[in-house]
Amino acid sequence: MNNHPKEDQASHLTHLNEHGHASMVDVSDKPITARGAIAQGRVQISQQLADRINANDLAKGNLIDVARLAGIMGAKKTGELIPLCHPLGLDSVSVEIELKGTTMHIQAQAKCSGRTGIEMEALTAVSIAALTIVDMGKAIDKAMVIEGIELIEKWGGRSGHFKAGASQ
Repeated sequence: MNNHPKEDQASHLTHLNEHGHASMVDVSDKPITARGAIAQGRVQISQQLADRINANDLAKGNLIDVARLAGIMGAKKTGELIPLCHPLGLDSVSVEIELKGTTMHIQAQAKCSGRTGIEMEALTAVSIAALTIVDMGKAIDKAMVIEGIELIEKWGGRSGHFKAGASQ
């Protein structure tokens, strides 16, 4: 079963040129529009690490504050990290992290005015925040699991509005 409805509509991958080689998509003819995206993910941690985060007594500092900042910094570097991703001038990036039981919930929102989508920046923010949680907590919990990193909403541009779970 195809879980990606857009695949049925598109007969080619946009990052391949007419010769089948990887190439950056030419967006120079697209209009500049307001765009935004929201992504989320989780990190499963041990109760021992959760207790230490709640007590804010990790040797590396406040895990949530550092992971939030790392996520913002990661979003700003997306065009450098992903080979065919356009570098974007971000207007806003926010990263929210909440510890619920033994799950770190991460949500990032990115916005810009540009010619191409900003989904990768929101996804990168979540990914880098999750990796920072693992880095800061690994001395206490080596069995952490990053999971569920996904785009949950995007808007702007010619493909319009997308919301995960909504009928496409």
